[in-house]
Amino acid sequence: MMNVSQKKKKKRIGIIDVGGGTRGIYGAGFFDYCMDHDIAFDDIIGISAGSANAVSYMAGQRGRNFQFYNEYAFRKEYMSMHNYLKTRSYIDLDYIYNTLSDENGENPVDFEAFMNNPADLTIIATNAETGRPAYFRKKDIRKNHYEFLKASCCVPVVNRPYPVGNGIYFDGGMSDPVPLRYAFEKGCDRVVLLLTRPRGFVRSNRRDRLFARALQRQYPNAALAMMRRATLYNHGIRKAKELEKKGLVKIIAPSSIGKLKTLSQDHKALEDLYNKGYQDAEAVIPFLQGK
Repeated sequence: MMNVSQKKKKKRIGIIDVGGGTRGIYGAGFFDYCMDHDIAFDDIIGISAGSANAVSYMAGQRGRNFQFYNEYAFRKEYMSMHNYLKTRSYIDLDYIYNTLSDENGENPVDFEAFMNNPADLTIIATNAETGRPAYFRKKDIRKNHYEFLKASCCVPVVNRPYPVGNGIYFDGGMSDPVPLRYAFEKGCDRVVLLLTRPRGFVRSNRRDRLFARALQRQYPNAALAMMRRATLYNHGIRKAKELEKKGLVKIIAPSSIGKLKTLSQDHKALEDLYNKGYQDAEAVIPFLQGK
């Protein structure tokens, strides 16, 4: 009889969704495929829009995120210059994660189903005062209180930093854009990396420099993080490709994104990217089977 020590240990599979504003609809398509085919993960790590994708996926709410990207995001209450002139935040995170998502909202999170999902969740944000990443966990989330999602999705410059507890936060992609090291240190044996740009994309820091300049006076450490973002992203993708050759990582990325930018509003282009995410998800099955 085989004893416990001789039994083959089950591999712990993680997934990272790096987000990317409305381009996150690619991840929404990927996760809808996973729901349709009963594909589960042990650890889920979400950044920015990737954290919102993760919550709906864990709650089993197929199609929910598609509505946010391709319907609600076109409302002025969601993101608009009207919001910016009124509050100095272009994206109204309270509208998204309270007005729409609370239990009495238009499209509430199924919080009980989310919490009952056995997968662990980490949401990554960037502390605006230190410039360092913050890792929020599933156990810290309470019903109708989705501040960690708001923090992770808070786009710098176009939004003021979002307050959570004693800190204020920006988008997690500023400080840990490709958190492979975190995933493996957390205990993952193998990791799916879900991107919203083609796998060959090399990030430039030209635009980041402009954002850093805007942040410099009030949030100097966040400005430094912004300046390092391109280097961290490009290094992370190179590392992911190395690990992919060893069978430890599987990169899922769109072949193209057309002219879509972080906050693009284009129904047809967004739907096309969603469909790509759904179709590309099939490629993850052999990886999950260890082939």
